[in-house]
Amino acid sequence: ARKRQRYVEKDGKCNVQHGNVRETYRYLTDIFTTLVDLKWRFSLLVFILAYAVTWLFFGLIWWFIAYCRGDLDHLEDHAWTPCVNNLNGFVSAFLFSIETETTIGYGHRVITDKCPEGIVLLLLQAILGSMVNAFMVGCMFVKISQPNKRAETLVFSSHAVVSLRDDRLCLMFRVGDLRDSHIVEASIRAKLIKSKQTQEGEFIPLDQTDLSVGFETGDDRLFLVSPLIISHEIDERSPFWDVSRHQLEKDDFEIVVILEGMVEAT
Repeated sequence: ARKRQRYVEKDGKCNVQHGNVRETYRYLTDIFTTLVDLKWRFSLLVFILAYAVTWLFFGLIWWFIAYCRGDLDHLEDHAWTPCVNNLNGFVSAFLFSIETETTIGYGHRVITDKCPEGIVLLLLQAILGSMVNAFMVGCMFVKISQPNKRAETLVFSSHAVVSLRDDRLCLMFRVGDLRDSHIVEASIRAKLIKSKQTQEGEFIPLDQTDLSVGFETGDDRLFLVSPLIISHEIDERSPFWDVSRHQLEKDDFEIVVILEGMVEAT
């Protein structure tokens, strides 16, 4: 049997690569979805850099405030009131930035009430830190809870068959869920991916045609507690109506089945 290049792999991955994309700035207009779609190594890199850069940035500002006020020149002067107690260099300013943004508060380095610019910076870092936490943690949560991992326990039959069912010729396959957590509002649909040439001579390499799996009768809405057999009746409306058995074996096409639903646990 010759190996065919699939449009969609058995694990659900689409063999489509976007090339010659000129307006790449459009990815940045939806930065949240872009970060979710990144590979794990790039997402973790962005996650680490987001925190490291903000810590370094505010640590540099805390050090700059201490430098401009002269706190670094009065380290041994107990009569001097610095902006931040026990801040003696950039390293301690960086540690104070981490303590401030992560709300650790060890108590050794603490801001005083004689530094209005420090109070304003403290408020800004607290607000910006909360925004960074919400954005990055939300991004990681969405990435972890993506449905491609849940789909590992959705099992389809290895082959689809064409057989008589209630004296009607049907294309059938089976689907089942291995988990105890049910999929709520589960629905299924099927697409026939096949090249097509129109009457005007236009060639469509990946034409999509719907395969009816019970939309008219409501059978496409599944109660997926036990394995179910999904059936497509080959009638006059079916694209397989004029296809013979021998032609079916030689023809080049692909059937993509899409199962949608919500997991009750998440």
